[in-house]
Amino acid sequence: MNEHLDGFHHAGLLTRDLDTLEKRYESLGFTLSPRSRHLLAAEPGKPPVPGCTANRCAVFGDSYIELLGIVDDAAPDPWHTRAMAAEYEGFRLLNLETGDADAADARLREIGLTTSGVLDLERAVDTASGPRTLRARAVHVDPRATPEGYLGVAQHLTREYVHQPRYLGHENGARGIGAVLIVADPAVFDTVVDRYARISGRPADQEGPLALVDVGGARLEIVRSGDAEALLPGEPAPSGSYLAAMTIRVADVYRAREVVDNAAIATRTTPDGFFVSARDAFGAGLFFTG
Repeated sequence: MNEHLDGFHHAGLLTRDLDTLEKRYESLGFTLSPRSRHLLAAEPGKPPVPGCTANRCAVFGDSYIELLGIVDDAAPDPWHTRAMAAEYEGFRLLNLETGDADAADARLREIGLTTSGVLDLERAVDTASGPRTLRARAVHVDPRATPEGYLGVAQHLTREYVHQPRYLGHENGARGIGAVLIVADPAVFDTVVDRYARISGRPADQEGPLALVDVGGARLEIVRSGDAEALLPGEPAPSGSYLAAMTIRVADVYRAREVVDNAAIATRTTPDGFFVSARDAFGAGLFFTG
C-alpha cells in the first residue's frame, strides 16, 4: 500500500456556468460553502497569483465535491483550466489526499509518471472567526498520461478552513464519496488499471466487469467502455475514457431520494439506492447509497 495516500481529497466538476451548477447541486440537497476565488502557483516555488477560477464545495469531513467555475476569462490561468473546459465540461478532476505532497510527488515520479512538482494554492474563506486564508499543496499528473481525467494529489495545510462543521450537514444526508467510477477505452483499459495499481501499491481486484483499486482507502472502479452500458444505461460518453460517476454515501437513501424527487430531478432505482444521470448533474453520474 502507498502510505502517502489517504483516500479521496476531492472530486471536481468544471463549468463556465458556475451559477447554474451550484443551483443544481443545492437542488440535489447539498450544502455548499461560499464562493471563493483561487490564488494559484504556476510552478513549484512560485508565489500564487489570482486565477480565472472560483469554487463552491460540498464538504463531508474527509473529502469534498468541488464545483469549479471559470469566472474571469481575463485573469491568468496558471493551471490551464480554460484548455480543460475547451475539451469538455463536467466531471474532469480527481485528487487523492496525501499528508505529504513532497513524498507523494516522489512516489509518482518513481513509478514513471511526469508531474507538475508541488504547487501552492490559496483562497480566501469565511470562517466563524472571520476571514482566513486557506492553503494547500497540490501535485498534478501530466494529463497526457491520464486520458480519463485530470489526476492529482493534494495536501491540506488548513483542513479546518475547508471542512467547517457548519457546512457538513446536507439536506440529502450526504456523508462522503464512497467510490469513483472510471470508464476506459478498451485500448487503454489495462494501462489505466495498471497505473492506479502502481499508484496504490497493490494489485487491482476484479468484480464482474469492474476492476477495483483501493487507493489509500478510496475505491476506484474502472470499466471498459464496451461494458459501461450495463452500469450506466443511456448515459452520455463525453470521451473515449472519462470520469463517469461517483458514489455518494448518505445517512438515509429514502430521505435523500425524497429530496431529489421534490426538486423534480429524475432518478433511477439501483440495487443499493438510486441514481441521478450525468445529464442532470453536470456531467457526473451520482449513485446514492446507504
